[in-house]
Amino acid sequence: MRWQVSDQEVAHYREKGFVVIDDFLTDEELALWREAVDEAVERRGRTKLAGREDDEGWQDRDTSYYDRVFVQRINLWMDNDKVRTLMLDDRIGKMACDLAGTDGIRIWHDQALNKAPWGNPTGWHLDNPNWSYHSREALSIWVALDDATQKNGCLHFIPGSHRTARFDTVGIGEGVGDLFHTYTEWADTEPVAATMRAGACSFHNGLTAHGAGANMTPGWRRAMTCAYMPDGTTFNGERNVLPPEYYDRLTVGDVLDDDAQNPLIYHASKSYVEEARRAG
Repeated sequence: MRWQVSDQEVAHYREKGFVVIDDFLTDEELALWREAVDEAVERRGRTKLAGREDDEGWQDRDTSYYDRVFVQRINLWMDNDKVRTLMLDDRIGKMACDLAGTDGIRIWHDQALNKAPWGNPTGWHLDNPNWSYHSREALSIWVALDDATQKNGCLHFIPGSHRTARFDTVGIGEGVGDLFHTYTEWADTEPVAATMRAGACSFHNGLTAHGAGANMTPGWRRAMTCAYMPDGTTFNGERNVLPPEYYDRLTVGDVLDDDAQNPLIYHASKSYVEEARRAG
């Protein structure tokens, strides 16, 4: 794994709101990620969110437009040991901290986002306004488990949109460009296509506008993602993926620091990443 980011990559991320890391995983690591994610998705069955097996709202019924955008399985780290090992890797946490300029980072949630053959496009959207906290330093990693091309639905970004984005919640619907009714100032900006070979990854800010095209091929476009929350972030009142027993005891302004829900995977005060690599 190439876990050290260059000064140029940090600068690109902070200016544009995203960066692509072409040589993230080795071939052997890519094989392990594919095996772990495929196994976790299959074992989860039709339940999108960990712990919601009895909640019809989180069951995949394949009847809505959104269900045909991608197969989405959230918080696989919670119920699959192999994915847990991948997601709690402190090296990825350090990458996220270096890009965002934060001291510590917690997992908000992971997601397998597998666009099926002939899958619908993913409408333009922002991530962070939908979550239970607001932060201009929030970010996500997106790991390509298959080649991501303009034919099969690679990500596209509106460069620099994170700098002027607000925390207005705009859902992902059937109108691919509905976001631009709210953010009319971005409507004439040329997007950037983030094509990636399998094993590459991208990071994007939680306020960077992004979307993905339809899968116009007979093959799958698999991706594993994880959203990160800066350590010390506070609750904004939105439930999102929080379990009811945790949500019910929170008050707006509470620090979201429950390690069972949002584990801390890296903090600059702990130099275990550097020490471990120097030790071999």
